[in-house]
Amino acid sequence: MALPSTSGTVSSALTFNILACCNLSMARTAVMGLPHYEVETPVFMPVGTQGTLKGLLPEQLKALDCQIILGNTYHLGTRPGPELIKKAGGLHKFMGWDRALLTDSGGFQMVSLLTLAEITEEGVKFKSPFDKDGETLMLSPEHSIKIQNAIGADIIMQLDDVIKTTSTGPRVEEATYRTTRWLDRCLAAHENPESQNIFPIVQGVLDKQLRVESAKQQMQRNVRGFAIGGLSGGEAKDDFWRMVHLSTTQLPRDKPRYVMGVGFAVDLVVCVALGADMFDCVFPTRTARFGCALVDNGQINLKNKKYEQDYQPLAENCDCSTCRHYTRAYLHSIATQYPVSCHLLTVHNIAYQMRLMRGMRESIKAGKFPEFVQDFMDKMYSDGQYPKWVIDALSAVNIHLQTRPQEHTETSNKKPCTEISVS
Repeated sequence: MALPSTSGTVSSALTFNILACCNLSMARTAVMGLPHYEVETPVFMPVGTQGTLKGLLPEQLKALDCQIILGNTYHLGTRPGPELIKKAGGLHKFMGWDRALLTDSGGFQMVSLLTLAEITEEGVKFKSPFDKDGETLMLSPEHSIKIQNAIGADIIMQLDDVIKTTSTGPRVEEATYRTTRWLDRCLAAHENPESQNIFPIVQGVLDKQLRVESAKQQMQRNVRGFAIGGLSGGEAKDDFWRMVHLSTTQLPRDKPRYVMGVGFAVDLVVCVALGADMFDCVFPTRTARFGCALVDNGQINLKNKKYEQDYQPLAENCDCSTCRHYTRAYLHSIATQYPVSCHLLTVHNIAYQMRLMRGMRESIKAGKFPEFVQDFMDKMYSDGQYPKWVIDALSAVNIHLQTRPQEHTETSNKKPCTEISVS
């Protein structure tokens, strides 16, 4: 068991100014000041795994009002490598992005690349997926921070011991306490506290006692924000929201709370109501590559033949360049067949995510967040059949959905167009 510690230096590289709070739920909006940009929360962070968002240029992301994006330490550390990135002046300069960056620690690869990894107290030993000779890489807490220091992201994540979200038994306790021990090693190795912020990760997967204990231990460290991990990996939605709620009620009010791996619109709205501020997921960009567009009542699969002669834009209320210039019929004709399809749908899906987050921020400022939630759910579930987990989650923070008569709207997919990983 890790002992309480106050190791690490409090970073001056992050400020968190709460602007308004919902008078019923735990939702709030704030400005998070970072070295490269002031980020408005709640915020969704698109994932640019290897220093690029597939299908979009940095200037397009800025035009879409994207304030912060995410990079992956494991992949960037493998190629092009920290030495090259550091020589280029950090990832901001290397990729031509002058707004905020967050890098994850590489810990998720313990699950996604489990067949290539061996986990010990020292760290995670990987077999490189790019090396035919099976070269190994030891990703220790110290090495993870070294890579992230070279990358230069505004927010960097501790290396945590990641296990499947549905795990049970002794491995859950081992991973929870090891995560705190690794946090202390990350804090000790951190060379740039004046310009980069380490976020600890609350673990414990679905074990309530361990999750509370993890939050308590992480809060004893001198940090400016916290991440909620161990979720969005296939667990039941009823378990998901309860663990988010448990975590946000444990973590301090005056620091940002980042729920890792969340990107579905309904999940985002519920988690904001539960008091979360930051989110990331590959879902909006990956589902675009499968020919799917996000709309107010779910998503539409452009590969479906019914769109062959549909000359509407993807969404009437969207002012993105794709919706201004192209029809569903055109997108149907190229969906998943040409790179331009990925580009056009990615523009739209990122625009959708940004508009959703902006709508929540504005509604909180106006004192109308519960009304925003009701309107959102009415559009998403036009038959009034709200999922029980959504009703229960919102009720836990005093938002009680009211079933209302709805006009008929086009039926859309309520599940991803294909089975994909969204972490």
